[in-house]
Amino acid sequence: MSFVSHPRIVPDRVEERRYQTSMVQGCLGCNTLVILPTGLGKTVVALRVAAEFLASGKVMILAPTKPLVDQHSRFFSEMLSGTAVSVMTGAMKPESRARMVEESDVVISTPQCVANDLESSRYDLDGFSLVIYDEAHRGVGNYSYVTVAEHCWSGMRSVGMTASPGSDYERIKEVCENLDLRRIDIRSDDDPDVSPYVFDTYVNRIEVNMPPDLVKVSAILRAMLERYTEELISLGLMDRGWPASTKHMLTIGATLQMRASRGERSPVVFKGLSLQAVCIKLLHAINMAETQGMTALRIYLDKLVAESRAEKGGKAVKTIVGDPLFPKLARVVRSTNAEHPKISKAMSLVSMILADDPGSKVLVFSQYRDTCDLLVSKLSLIPGARVGKLVGQANGGLKQKDQIELLSRFRSGEYNVVVSTSVGEEGLDVSSTNAVIFYEPVPSEIRTIQRRGRTGRKNDGEVYVLIAKGTMDEVFDRSSKRKEDDMRERLERLSEELSRSSPRSSRRQQSGLGDFDP
Repeated sequence: MSFVSHPRIVPDRVEERRYQTSMVQGCLGCNTLVILPTGLGKTVVALRVAAEFLASGKVMILAPTKPLVDQHSRFFSEMLSGTAVSVMTGAMKPESRARMVEESDVVISTPQCVANDLESSRYDLDGFSLVIYDEAHRGVGNYSYVTVAEHCWSGMRSVGMTASPGSDYERIKEVCENLDLRRIDIRSDDDPDVSPYVFDTYVNRIEVNMPPDLVKVSAILRAMLERYTEELISLGLMDRGWPASTKHMLTIGATLQMRASRGERSPVVFKGLSLQAVCIKLLHAINMAETQGMTALRIYLDKLVAESRAEKGGKAVKTIVGDPLFPKLARVVRSTNAEHPKISKAMSLVSMILADDPGSKVLVFSQYRDTCDLLVSKLSLIPGARVGKLVGQANGGLKQKDQIELLSRFRSGEYNVVVSTSVGEEGLDVSSTNAVIFYEPVPSEIRTIQRRGRTGRKNDGEVYVLIAKGTMDEVFDRSSKRKEDDMRERLERLSEELSRSSPRSSRRQQSGLGDFDP
């Protein structure tokens, strides 16, 4: 094995890989969106690019969450020699952040505090030669990456990093335009220079049958939904050929909101908005029943009932709770002890994995926090399972320092099973995970790739996707696979388009350093 030799990089620590060297060379010559599967060294590419640019100025590294910032801080501090690496947070006083920018060679931060500081002119980026955007697919709309990019001077190099930019051509194009990325460098597991470093990840789709009580509950909810969608159709707001999906309901809502914002005060608009809100909530209830289970549904229905009784309860929840079918629904939900078969299947998978190898680590993903709680309680009953829970900060969840601590305990083996919501999908270093379990498929190809990438990084890994037959699980599973198949073709098409276009000219000009063009 040969190692990277560079005066800024600690000797004999970074393996030399041909595909990474090629990607680094591309980044040195042009602002680049680097797309590389999880576990194949996007951070190493970032390190090597940063090492080259430090001779000409400071380096800014941005990551969307504090745990990711902390992870990058450890890596760059360990791998860069003779380099002052600092972490900035929004909790610091503004003057402290300004002083840190002045005194550091490499600044690692979440983008929000940098964007706010730049907008407030607390400091500028004139002394920086390079900015790196981790999880660059977030760079759309008014996300803080976009604000930071607007403050970069014209000769400053920009590099975006992601494992999964998505299949939406216009969205990827927007990312490249917003972050001034003029070329795309993409590798996949199948590329000849990458494949020698790829461990096998085996995807196992496991189908389960819905128990009779959940089938009954789903049928009642769908009967309720059908009544309200029929009303939308009668108002001319929904085509009879449209499936009653959340996507279509959101489209209807956006159209009605636009009509209302233009001053329309017709009964159709107000009635339509009310019906659309009812349908959204019923679709969520159906999803709870079919993909999560009776406990998750029971918790959700209790919230609806409580809200309907509140003085300022919404009209939609009052409509649902007042529906003639709601008492029948409530009786079935209250009278059954049936749980979703995914619960027992997840338990048997974790038990099997730990029995085969007690040193294994397992990551279980669930879309919803209530299901997370249920899974933690059930999986904790398995002999030898030491279960932790990784959730976001909202609504009394884990603070970012607690997330960092939990991941550290998972890496050390104190926990060998972690149940996580989406907060664990993106970028986090859980490289020794032996298996990942999807409690449900997700319709996003970005999230599917991120979830799957939590295993198979330093050894072969197993992925288990639990699918309830005849439910939205099957739709979501097909959707993410189709989008993933489309992604590479659209990326290659956009890369060709970018190579033909002229560089963006809207960036402000440099006012400090001399013209810089390595």
